[in-house]
Amino acid sequence: MTVAGFAFYVFAATVLVGGFFTVLSKNPVHSVLWLITAFIGATGLFVLAGAEFIAMLLMIVYVGAVMVLFLFVVMMLDVDFAELKAGMAKYVPIALLIAAILTVEFAMIFGVWVTADGVTMLPAPALGEVGNTNALGTLIYDDYLLLFQLAGLILLVAMIGAIVLTLRHRKDIKRQDVVRQMMRDPKDSIRMVDVKPGQGLG
Repeated sequence: MTVAGFAFYVFAATVLVGGFFTVLSKNPVHSVLWLITAFIGATGLFVLAGAEFIAMLLMIVYVGAVMVLFLFVVMMLDVDFAELKAGMAKYVPIALLIAAILTVEFAMIFGVWVTADGVTMLPAPALGEVGNTNALGTLIYDDYLLLFQLAGLILLVAMIGAIVLTLRHRKDIKRQDVVRQMMRDPKDSIRMVDVKPGQGLG
């Protein structure tokens, strides 16, 4: 077995083990840490596949930013996970049904799996002519520009929806009214008091 083959099996096992324990871990902090482990394994697989830019992007964006954000959110939120898990128990039959359907679909896919021999592929430039990042940028912003923009629009709508759903207006806190502050008249806001020597404010 070559070094590349051994590294592939190590990274693939890391992804599988990380994803498995991400789902089964009872502690949400441990789930986030296992998910980071799975991302690190996926980064190694991308490096072996020759996609160094995507590998570094996955490591910097997801592991370095998103997962750290998830970790802080999970650690700071006061969530009763026992009550949450008790409420999730009633969805177990639906989850098992979906898992069975996905298992059947995967079995059907692998049952008719064929190689790409004889399939006409798009002409790709030689590896020495175009860099990895250049080829990826050309593919996204030239061939699939519309799909890329639609994906960004869907993510924007999802972000706005998440903000709207989680926004809570509390009446027991004071909020800043910028327009009201700008429209205030100094004559109504300032009162001049002539304080005599030796006297205080009554």
